[in-house]
Amino acid sequence: MPDPSPRRVRVTSPRTGAARVQRVPVAREIEAQTALGEVYMSSLLRSQLRLALLALATLAVVVGGIPLLFWLAPELSSVEVLAVPLPWLLLAFAVYPFLLAIGWLYVRAAERNERAFTDVLDRS
Repeated sequence: MPDPSPRRVRVTSPRTGAARVQRVPVAREIEAQTALGEVYMSSLLRSQLRLALLALATLAVVVGGIPLLFWLAPELSSVEVLAVPLPWLLLAFAVYPFLLAIGWLYVRAAERNERAFTDVLDRS
């Protein structure tokens, strides 16, 4: 009676000396200044530029909006707080905590962008 189980056959490649595909880390691509490395770096620079422009636009709207507010509503110019005119109070003192807050938020977001970039580099 013939054996019902199929006979096993071993299949091998005749190209045993073929080169294997080597993955190149992204960090090496950046160091070598290849086209792929430039794509990664331009992506980081674009995100940092976008963040800087957002911070600058916010600053321009708020700080530039204060004189515009007093130009549109001149009756606010006569308001005094602790014997200091309101425009002077806002432009001389209230702006600085806002500047510090914008700077602090910008640094945190820039560091977050850089961490995300290094995570991409580490994963690759």
